[in-house]
Amino acid sequence: MPVVDVHTHMYPPVYMDLLRSRDKVPYVKSFPDDPSAGDRLVILPAEDTASTSRGRPIGSEYWDVQEKLAFMKKHDIDISVISLANPWLDWLPSAEAAATARKVNDDVERMCAEHEGKLYAFGTLPLSAPAEEVIAEIERLVTLPHHRGIVIGTSGLGTGLDDPALDPIYAALEKHGQLIFLHPHYGMPTSVYGPRASDYGHVLPLALGFPLETTIAVTRMLLSGVFDRFPKLNVLLAHSGGTLPFLAGRIESCIAHDAHLRKKGKLDGRRDVWNVLKTNIYLDAVIYSEVGLKAAIDASGADRLMFGKCSSFRLEFWLLIMAGTDHPFFPPLDEGDTEWLSVKMNSDAVDAALGKGQKFASAVMGDNAMRILRLHG
Repeated sequence: MPVVDVHTHMYPPVYMDLLRSRDKVPYVKSFPDDPSAGDRLVILPAEDTASTSRGRPIGSEYWDVQEKLAFMKKHDIDISVISLANPWLDWLPSAEAAATARKVNDDVERMCAEHEGKLYAFGTLPLSAPAEEVIAEIERLVTLPHHRGIVIGTSGLGTGLDDPALDPIYAALEKHGQLIFLHPHYGMPTSVYGPRASDYGHVLPLALGFPLETTIAVTRMLLSGVFDRFPKLNVLLAHSGGTLPFLAGRIESCIAHDAHLRKKGKLDGRRDVWNVLKTNIYLDAVIYSEVGLKAAIDASGADRLMFGKCSSFRLEFWLLIMAGTDHPFFPPLDEGDTEWLSVKMNSDAVDAALGKGQKFASAVMGDNAMRILRLHG
């Protein structure tokens, strides 16, 4: 059984050089007078103005491909489909975006080619560039042997994934059969977590903010008719779709009972939430529990789930839940630990929900991704 990690990040060397050359968000902050302090990655505006240490520690596991391969070997992962993590390239000046995207995607392709059969990738788009340049990069990515789609954040071009300006880009992705890996971007406004949020570390923004951000972004796509206009557009949602599997029924009910939408004629001929979930949406298995995994399975229907190292299924269907680890984020906290708890929790959830070594567990842990992403180990 191949084990495929579809939710795993890297900042390739070209991208790291770019971040190191900057002194404003996003950037990598170094401490020449205190090398022991290490580097820190600053990617959110709030991190740049923090009263304590800025950003987050960043080491070679973020950019060194040998570190990625060692992590894979330690956790028995056969193939990783790597993607750039936020903030991607959305912050670049328009005139620089397309050329930078080509350099970053080529650097990732180089790493994949040098480790044939172990690494594939989701490409990064120059979303701040004119639409024709974004489309040109989509068409170029199709020609790169190890690329299997693109990664995009929930903010899209800056105003969300329901922005009509994205339609030419969606059309190109649909035309070329390019899967969108949709990942939360900046999270929810910090004000929603209350005045004592800083007492609770990263728990509120990561456990709640990211999943809700994804749910809101996809719901806006549904409400604006993206999946009606582009019925063959395929989207892989990070973190098992946020809260979408659990809230899909409530979302559908609220749409069906909305007088404003009815008056505007937006209820006529639309595809309902369940139809889109079972036709256009794939989920990774980065949910860390059997309960969450089963919710994703029940919501998504046939062959919709992939491992991230976690997935799910409905017994009467093949689901495309794909596994993922979210490496290099969520590392062990105790010195000397080599096994990542985040990976173990996801793997254990798959085994508990589907039965270790059973047909559907194998589908989630690798077979679905091999088939859907056309991978060759």
